[in-house]
Amino acid sequence: QVRLVESGGGLVQAGGSLRLSCAASGLPFSGYALGWFRQAPGKAREFVARIGWSGGLTYYADSVKGRFTISRDNAKNTVYLQMSTLKPEDTAVYYCAATASSGPYYNTRNYDHWGQGTQVTVSS
Repeated sequence: QVRLVESGGGLVQAGGSLRLSCAASGLPFSGYALGWFRQAPGKAREFVARIGWSGGLTYYADSVKGRFTISRDNAKNTVYLQMSTLKPEDTAVYYCAATASSGPYYNTRNYDHWGQGTQVTVSS
């Protein structure tokens, strides 16, 4: 059974930093691309970042480029999202997702497995 478990969310002031982690089990981790998405209340789930299976190819949403960094540790079956210079508009539930597909990296339907999410709240 595939499991993705996010952690590291919380309440932070604007301008602060958080690091999210997502631990995976039940899948050949190094063979999957990993993504982070987020969903704010009343809004659709949106793409944040993606990292390829080897960690050498990354993509970011324009809204987080230069502030967020995605990385992975295949030895630990874990993907990370380092978030800096956080803004109130970054407030959302953050989800990690895994895919073996090479389809559009920003499309939620391209991902096979999802975690339960972790709440990030940025106060102004």
